Order: sequence, then structure tokens, then C-alpha cells
Amino acid sequence: MRTRRLAVAGGFEFTPEIHTDARGLFVSPLQERAFVAAVGERFVTAQTNHSRSARGVLRGLHFTTTPPGQAKYVYCAQGRALDAVVDIRLGSPTFGKWDIVEMDAVSYRAVYIPDGVGHAFLALDDDTVMSYLVSTAYRTELEQAIDPLDPALGLPWPYDMKFHLSERDTVAISLAEAEARGMLPRYEDCRQWPAEPDSAR
Repeated sequence: MRTRRLAVAGGFEFTPEIHTDARGLFVSPLQERAFVAAVGERFVTAQTNHSRSARGVLRGLHFTTTPPGQAKYVYCAQGRALDAVVDIRLGSPTFGKWDIVEMDAVSYRAVYIPDGVGHAFLALDDDTVMSYLVSTAYRTELEQAIDPLDPALGLPWPYDMKFHLSERDTVAISLAEAEARGMLPRYEDCRQWPAEPDSAR
């Protein structure tokens, strides 16, 4: 497993070794030893999520109110996607910075997104399947969104492609407006509230 530290504090990219033979392939996108060596703690999974998207579907930029927060471990199981990780934690040493990871079902590259960090992805192929492991259960009232096309963020989406967003993401506000409304998580809160299943608290 190869590991790369992202431009966002606490975020990591993981690229697993792929084993192939005449039958097909076998790969382990999440490996505890490599994860703990990079992050310093185990990834506790409360829920797994699975999405399938057509080419041009842009999901995000999403984050969960902290506390309780939510950490994510994401990889592409089919198709291709551009995955964006954006630091929106007030007080973070990398606030406002982002990183982009190209994901596909060839490399099975994965990304760890720590609590309080914004996440979005763009499907580059039809039937792109993204698999998520998340540290807390989904709660609608805690889910927040920032405009993934906010010019101030400057995310390098391929603008020659027609984007398809959900109604919620279409009307999502800018990072500056989210900060003005007091919606953004605080870096220290994210560090004090490790995103764990509710039953573990």
C-alpha cells in the first residue's frame, strides 16, 4: 500500500497493490496497518454507502456538523471520478486548501477525509460507482453543503463537461457565506470530537 499525504491536514491518499491472474483481480482498498501508520488510529466504520452516477454528476461539496462529525474513506469501485477534498475547518493550518485525487477501477486509489473536511466528486464515466466507509450514521439534519463551483475555491473541474447537480447542491452557498453564517466546523472541535459511531460514545 502506497500512501500520500494530501494538501489538507489529516487527509491521505492510499494506493493498494492489485493482484491479477486469469480469473480477474483481487484488491484491498482499506488496509488497517497502512491506515494506522499514516493516520495514527484505526478507522471505525458505522455505515457503508454506495453511489452510482452518470457521467457529469457532481456530488458535493458536503460535510457533517461537528460534533458529531463524520470521517470518510472513499474509493471508486467502477468507472472514473475526480475526488475533491477541501479544508473548511476554521483555524486549520490548511484552511481553504484542497487536493484532487483521480480515482478509477484500475488503481483502486482511496482517500481518507477527516472529520470537518469537505468532500465532492465528479463522475467522469457513466455508471461510476463510489464506495464510502463512514464513521457515523447519516443524519439529515446534520448534513451541510457548500457550492462545489464556488469560484473562490477554484476547484479544477473540467468545465468543458456539462455538470448534473442535485437540487440541494445547486442552491448550496459559497464558502464565504457559510463562514459568515457560522456553519463551518472549527479545527479544534474536529480534533476533540473523533468521528465515531454514536454507540461508541
